[in-house]
Parts: sequence; structure tokens; C-alpha cells
Amino acid sequence: MTTSARQAVDRIEALIQQEVGRNIAKLFEAARGGLWGAASALAAAPRLSVGFITGFYVPQGVPPAAETDGPVGVSMLAMALQRIGAACRVATDEACRATCAAALQGTDVPMDVVPLGGTVENTIAHWCGFGVTHAIAIERCGRSADGAPRNMRGEDISAFTQPLDDLFLAPWWQKIAIGDGGNEIGMGSLPASLIGADVAHGESIACATPAEHLVVSGVSNWGAYALIGALAVLRPDWQARLTQCLDPERDAAVLRACVHDGPAVDGVTRQRTLTVDSLPTEVHQEKLRAIRAVVEAHAAA
Repeated sequence: MTTSARQAVDRIEALIQQEVGRNIAKLFEAARGGLWGAASALAAAPRLSVGFITGFYVPQGVPPAAETDGPVGVSMLAMALQRIGAACRVATDEACRATCAAALQGTDVPMDVVPLGGTVENTIAHWCGFGVTHAIAIERCGRSADGAPRNMRGEDISAFTQPLDDLFLAPWWQKIAIGDGGNEIGMGSLPASLIGADVAHGESIACATPAEHLVVSGVSNWGAYALIGALAVLRPDWQARLTQCLDPERDAAVLRACVHDGPAVDGVTRQRTLTVDSLPTEVHQEKLRAIRAVVEAHAAA
């Protein structure tokens, strides 16, 4: 792959590694190059069949619901991958079912829902039958060192969160993860001490589940946008179709569906508003435009 392609992907990664108040600059540094690795793995695959894992429940939300970060990014990335011929499906648990279903409105992406108190064996079997080649976890709370999933406030949310880590870790697919705080599936690729040093409650919340390729971004949805852009850079034959999917208006529409029909809440404010991690729609739309600009500049060079 050309030096210019690597530079373009690195520019996209720099766009999403923007601090939004979690003190994760050292996580950015430790995971730098993760976008290149993740996109390269997808771009080089002879066949793409992607199983997504998402949904982060906020029990103290108003109302209690899944958060807006994660399902929106999954919807955007799944649509893009389908445009280039990939098969996609989404796994979540019962508590996050409604929000994920809302995010997937208007698509034909099937959803696997693990009941609370259930196991992931049936979902693993479905994914094997579907021929999943890559698992992509986006903003999904994972197990900490003692086995409990914890939110950014350090609260144990195991009563509302199925251990989808077991699905992610099954041996039949490559593993890509996107997170923004240290407690998401995939963050086990980073030293727990690094997360503990700077992130609030970091020692207790640090996820122990690793990924083969980890993308750390200021907002997890941004990591999904970045993967679309990076794939457009790495695969010129996909570039036109993927660039069209860096669509701010569709992003806003998916967010509206999640909030209105899910419902979904902002994971930071815990309110049912058209925001993601307390940032308004316009911020996320501008991030999409900036990523698209890098892709288009690379294509024109």
C-alpha cells in the first residue's frame, strides 16, 4: 500500500482522536495505528461477513435505555459495508434491543438478541452459519478484571448487561473493536494500568477483553465513520460507494430514530436528547465532513 494511503488513514485517525473530556490522550497514543490495522484487515479479506456487537445500557437514564453512541455508528458502518457487498448482522442484548432496532430501521440487517440471563451459544451458532469473518464491537461495555461490566461512573451494570465478550472472543472471526473510555470490549489490548492512571475510575472499569485491532476515538461513533473513510482510501474500487456513506444527513436521521423510537439517551448527560456524549448533532456531522474531505483529497491526488 502506498505511503500516501497510510498518511491519509493516519490523518483520519487524528481527526477522531479528539479529547472530549475523558482524559484519554494516552489511550490515543497507545492505540495509534489501530485504524490502519483494522481497515487493512477488512480491505484485504477475500470475503467480508461482519458481525457487529453494540449497545451500552444506561440504567440511570431518563428513561433507562441504551445510549446513543454505538448503535448509530453500527448503522452507518453496516450500510457502508453492504454497499460494497459485505454481509452484516448485529448482536446486542435484550436491554438494548429497542435502540438497536431503531438504528437499523430501513435496512435488512438481521439482529441477534441475547436475553438477560441467557448465553451467547445460539448467537455464536448463528454467526457461524452466517459465515461471519470479522466481529466489530462498537461502544459495548466489556468485562473488567473481576468479571463485572462497569460504566464510566464505576457502577456495576451486570444486571442489565449480558457478557457479549464471549461472542466477540469466539475463535472463528477476526476481532476489531472501537471504544472511547477504557471500559469497552477491546480495551483489554491496552495495559489496565494505563487506563487506571488517567481515566476516572480507570482501575476498576478497565475492560479485560482484548481485540486484534483496537480503534480509540473521542466518540465511538467517530471510529465507525473513520473505518468507512479508511476503507475508501485503501480500496479505490470501493471509494465512490463508501464516500457516499459518509452522509451527515443520514447520521442525523439514525440518531433521531434511536432517540424517538428506541428510546436512547445520551451516555454522558443520561437525557433523551439528540446528542451523543453530550455533543450536538452538528459536531458529529462536521466530523463526517472532515473525514470525507480527507478521502476526497486522497482520491484527487
